[in-house]
Amino acid sequence: MVPAPTDEEFSALIEQATWQLSHEGVQGLENVAITYADEPTPEQLQKLRMRGDQLLLGLYEGTPMTKRGMFYQMTLPDKITLFKLALAHISTDDENFRYNIRHTLWHEIAHFYGLDHPAIHALEQPPQ
Repeated sequence: MVPAPTDEEFSALIEQATWQLSHEGVQGLENVAITYADEPTPEQLQKLRMRGDQLLLGLYEGTPMTKRGMFYQMTLPDKITLFKLALAHISTDDENFRYNIRHTLWHEIAHFYGLDHPAIHALEQPPQ
């Protein structure tokens, strides 16, 4: 567990992770706000049916690219939220914290592109 950074430090780490991922699909994000919070709201946890012993590192809320039709216009932005306290809790040191931020951001961006958890996990597996 690493100490939780200030909001300004965490925001800078997210910006750095976004820049590092730019070649992997970040440039294709349209109408998406990337934000952060200390922890998920009770409504977010209830919507996901999270148990009290589960940690939520990040959350994509919106309409994935694969489900957007011709009527998807003039809508509020989708939202990716990274949860600072959970990410700090699972991280062993500063380098691991930066990795967890980048990986969680990548995971949530994958949801934006329409990938579900099995597809995301398959992409995370090293080639055999």
